[in-house]
Amino acid sequence: MPSLVRRARTPLLLAFAAVSLSACFSLGGKVPPFLLTLDADAAPVAGEARTANEGTTLTILVPTAPQKLRTTRIPVQEDNASVTYVKDAQWVEAPQRLFQRLISDTVSARTSRVVLDEGQYLTAPGDQLASQLVEFGVDARTNEAVVVYQAMLVSSAGKTVTQRRFEAREAIGGKIEAKPVGEALTRAANKVAVDIATWLGS
Repeated sequence: MPSLVRRARTPLLLAFAAVSLSACFSLGGKVPPFLLTLDADAAPVAGEARTANEGTTLTILVPTAPQKLRTTRIPVQEDNASVTYVKDAQWVEAPQRLFQRLISDTVSARTSRVVLDEGQYLTAPGDQLASQLVEFGVDARTNEAVVVYQAMLVSSAGKTVTQRRFEAREAIGGKIEAKPVGEALTRAANKVAVDIATWLGS
């Protein structure tokens, strides 16, 4: 009798495990056909060595962001009061981190500055670029991808703080879908990154 009970229990346990596993996967919704990322138009040259004196480096911090951007999905501003998200569009990771790396690559490629990230700056933080990624999505009213970045440059001695706001818009040129939206946001993000590099200088 005990062996019969064990034989009857095994299929039930397997069925329960299958249902549980299915439930776990369904909680996240349908997996998108592809994930989006940001590629810099200009990237640092491989193997190039740079040297900076103490306090002359530039640390680019990960931007803060409003709640609607604290997700891997792409927000669509329908009007002044409502936000939706682009269907089947998802970044490979949080857009704040993607944009921070894009800025770092662009500044490194277009200036002579030694650029650090948050994991490196404790050795010699130098100037620090703090910021907020205010907008990084779609304006449905104009069918444009919009990037708005509020920058704050703090000098290495902490004695001066300079603020500047950057904005770029790119036409989506069709329906609000994952691929054209991702491409338009990449173009707009690169425009902002180039403007930031020009501002920071060499």
